[in-house]
Amino acid sequence: MLASEIHTITRELAAASSTVAAASDVGSEFSATDEDRDTTDRVHVTLRPESADSQGRRTGVARLLQAMGRVATKHGLTQGPPSQSEDAIRFTYTRGGYATHTIRVHIVTAASAQESGSGPVSVGRLAVILDDVGNDHAAAETIFALPYALTVSILPHHPHSVEIAEEAHRRGYQVMLHLPMQSVGKAKPEPQELRHGMPAAEVNALVNEFLRAVPDVAGVNNHQGSQSTADVALMNALMPVLRDRKLFYIDSRTTKETVAYDAARGAGVRCAFRNVPFLDDVAEVSAVRKQLQIALRGAKEQGEVVAIGHPHAATLAALKEVLPQAKAQGVRLVFASDLVH
Repeated sequence: MLASEIHTITRELAAASSTVAAASDVGSEFSATDEDRDTTDRVHVTLRPESADSQGRRTGVARLLQAMGRVATKHGLTQGPPSQSEDAIRFTYTRGGYATHTIRVHIVTAASAQESGSGPVSVGRLAVILDDVGNDHAAAETIFALPYALTVSILPHHPHSVEIAEEAHRRGYQVMLHLPMQSVGKAKPEPQELRHGMPAAEVNALVNEFLRAVPDVAGVNNHQGSQSTADVALMNALMPVLRDRKLFYIDSRTTKETVAYDAARGAGVRCAFRNVPFLDDVAEVSAVRKQLQIALRGAKEQGEVVAIGHPHAATLAALKEVLPQAKAQGVRLVFASDLVH
């Protein structure tokens, strides 16, 4: 198995682990190489069971192993026999006789928490969404070289929309539909977009057409939309479509007049909104670097931050430089779906 394939599975294992309620911290190391088949990627999980008794620990471990096992089975991996103690489990996944992943689960018991003198670790969470994906295949490949939980928001009906969406999903990134909406300004409109005054039936048909054009999406955010997201009737027509599809909504907040987040909440759609400035209003590495530091600081202080950037060369270079610092700053990178409520 190529190292790139192992790295893809690692992202999926980490993402699956993050969905388990008791998993308070998930980390990964992309250490497998094509040159040395004895090397493996590593996934580290800190597990904090809901109850400290043995039954609570067993339940927490079982749920984690089930989540990871579904990923392993999909990719034809076999779990080796675990090495287990009261507060840790270690095992490997293999395929074709070679180890691909080393998994270590640290179980926080009442005794270990008391010894450390602290309760659950407070970790800020940062979701980075990259908008306007679908035109540039080379930019997408640069994104895919970043070994982090990133969410790509893909415009429908662009030259590489389908293949990039499929490749992102295959490699373990989260995919969103970047839903075209009408802007107040002079930004170039998409050929089709949600527009002021559009009837609910037309909204339904157009959104479903866009969803067919971008496969495997988990959620939606608006492309432009400074006029559309301020239109109460239009947003009230959109949100039931997303709710029925079980999709979340991220309000990009391209205008202070937006009602999209409130409409989503009112319709029972899981939602969140961009709560730090856009990463690349100034598309220079130094400027994006500063915005990323603001996002990391905000995640640590506020607990959760949704940041949005674009696949500019400067943005991708800054992400490559700054994201490795996240863990040391007490911030965990997560998918957009992890921050919707």
